[in-house]
Amino acid sequence: MSKVHLTAEEGRWTLTLDDPDRRNCLDEPMCDQLADAVDRVAADPGARTLVVTGAGTAFCAGADLPALFGDPRDDVAAIRTRLRRVYASFLRLRDLPIPTVAAVQGAAVGAGLNLALACDVRIAGPRAKFAATFTRIGLHPGGGCTWFLVDVLGRQKALALLLDGGALDAPAAVAEGLALRLEDDPVAAAHELAKRWAELDPGLARDVKATVGVAHHGRFEDTLEVEAWSQASSATRPAIQEAVARFRKS
Repeated sequence: MSKVHLTAEEGRWTLTLDDPDRRNCLDEPMCDQLADAVDRVAADPGARTLVVTGAGTAFCAGADLPALFGDPRDDVAAIRTRLRRVYASFLRLRDLPIPTVAAVQGAAVGAGLNLALACDVRIAGPRAKFAATFTRIGLHPGGGCTWFLVDVLGRQKALALLLDGGALDAPAAVAEGLALRLEDDPVAAAHELAKRWAELDPGLARDVKATVGVAHHGRFEDTLEVEAWSQASSATRPAIQEAVARFRKS
């Protein structure tokens, strides 16, 4: 049974978690299929964008807790090995060079929150909830959650949210910068963004994404150097030459 559906139209990929009866829980089959789907997008030289969403009422309710933590005979090393496999299934989204958009129509809990945060942009629906509930079940955050939340919220707010095992609803997520905006139909809004970004020169879109990553965590001088090379590269493509021609005629 397929738990992940992947479709493409003119380079615009859509990945849908499709196990609504289990609220799109990241069990072993789901993780395997998710990893394969992201790898398939990565292997497509014509890929322009990727929208990630979930079927049913939840975006993703997190990892399969009994499968990960249900055997009391396991030692720390064995549990860690299983955890890293789950992490790898969604963190490979961060390695995609194309813009990625999470359309979060419902709850994104634990590992599901991480899945949404592994995308570049998040569009929240009215029923979206971004929940870092690890400590409520006696569990340390994982899957990059501490890094993601500090990155988005800052150290103080991230620490408070994680210690409380708290959650942000859609308006709060937008206000805090965790989601880009609130939309009645987040999937349609995500596809609208993806369509617009897919119309850019693909090299330009990829370079802008890469440079924003350098700017966010690197030095100004490093960013300036990347900008200079990327801007020079874009100047050799047809679009800017057309703009130059229009400028000369004005």
